[in-house]
Amino acid sequence: MKRASLGTDNISTLQCAARKNIPMKMESCSMMMNRILAVFSVMQLGLFPIMAQKEELQTGIAGQKVILNCKGITPEAAVTWKYYATVVRWFTSNILKGKGKAPMTDRSEMDQNNKSLMVSDLRLSDAGRYSCECESRLVVTISLHVFELTISLNGHFLPNEAPELSIMQNSSNSQPDLSIGLFNNHNNTETPEILRKEAPRKYILKLKQLQPKDSGTWRCHIHSDSPLTNQNIVFDLKVLGFQNPALETKYATVDSTVILSWHLNFQEIKWKEGFTGQLNWKPQRNATSYMLFDFNVTAWGKLYLTKKSSPFLFEEPTMGSSGVLEVKLKKVQFKHSGQYQIQLVYNRRYVQSKIELLVMKVSANPVGPLARGAEMTLLCQVSSPLPPNAHLCWEHVNGTQMDVKKSKQHEAKVEVTVSTAGLWNCHLIEDNNRKISLNYTVEEAPAWISYRVIAVSTGASVLVFGVACLCIITGMSWQRRRQRAKRMALARQHWLENKTCQCQHRLN
Repeated sequence: MKRASLGTDNISTLQCAARKNIPMKMESCSMMMNRILAVFSVMQLGLFPIMAQKEELQTGIAGQKVILNCKGITPEAAVTWKYYATVVRWFTSNILKGKGKAPMTDRSEMDQNNKSLMVSDLRLSDAGRYSCECESRLVVTISLHVFELTISLNGHFLPNEAPELSIMQNSSNSQPDLSIGLFNNHNNTETPEILRKEAPRKYILKLKQLQPKDSGTWRCHIHSDSPLTNQNIVFDLKVLGFQNPALETKYATVDSTVILSWHLNFQEIKWKEGFTGQLNWKPQRNATSYMLFDFNVTAWGKLYLTKKSSPFLFEEPTMGSSGVLEVKLKKVQFKHSGQYQIQLVYNRRYVQSKIELLVMKVSANPVGPLARGAEMTLLCQVSSPLPPNAHLCWEHVNGTQMDVKKSKQHEAKVEVTVSTAGLWNCHLIEDNNRKISLNYTVEEAPAWISYRVIAVSTGASVLVFGVACLCIITGMSWQRRRQRAKRMALARQHWLENKTCQCQHRLN
């Protein structure tokens, strides 16, 4: 309206100048008046934009959707969206609408109310200039800048594997150099290794070796100064593995029940790929392994298990809703000790976790009640050598400090000699923490048993003494007979020699 009043004022000024006979050529005055009237008419009819349209910059991410807005358009307006000069979609009314032949046409939709264009499953090749025209009048031009981020192995990894990220860009204008920041699933900054930089179009980054705790949503921040761009791309990394450590030790006593458990994380990280697994048992170090069972888990999380023949019986393994696989061993024996190793296999790659089962037992020599004055040796042992930070310890309950016996470093057993009845406990201590304990009660023999033992001992001593005396007497008698026989043989030899000599003398 302001511009219209200015146009009127200019016309009045010209008319006033004509009245005052100001020197001016009629032809120039007429041309200026025609131009002003033409501009005024165009502004009034709205056939020319008040301001020149500026190209807008918009960014999109490959694989996602982008919405291009055509601002200031009424629902009844006829709109055509073009990709460069090729029609994407057009709309005249609810009845008259259609699509063109642009590459992304089949992945696009136009909102009938605000006339915005939505392109789904965006591709790197969709970058370029998009224009919105209303009744042959250009409303807006948008330069779409597309970024594409791809992850090696489709984002599914096993522990200690290092992903590679590839970041590409495409636009209608010159492509800027990018500054790339990376944030992990805890929103902490990561510093990847740049493997290859084909700037400005392509960047390849290598991340650190992953662990199951790194599973989750990561964020890549892309920045450029000209044109000013700040784009976040989120992506998921899934690391299949265990919540257990790679190797842990489980302690048990003989005849007890022990549960071996492995916490698989496939449900927590929403792993959508199938994988297989098996449980192996190795009784001793460097010994033959036995497969106890194998299993497979489908992409929907369904477990199928096949039990194999094994040297001992165990209950059917179970897996709860939290992904914990449990194996129950009843009445554990010393021979059941060893390494239980579970292995998960995905795409011919595997990860494993081991549980070392260490079994403790105690025994006495001799077995039975302890007679008065007698001694007994108590033995406590475990199925494998202990680490440097662990040891065995016999402790006499209600005893003194002298009634404690510890094993030497790396030894798998400890002995203690007792001469009195009472309760003895054997403890396995690791880092000053008691892991397991097993007790042995030394019972005192009744008095009559003690007297009988004494009598038997005395009788045995007398018997031994008598046998010894008899042996001595027999030996002496045998020695005398031997000496007598030797003298008689010697005398006979002398007699024969003398007789021979006499015969020879007579002959002479």
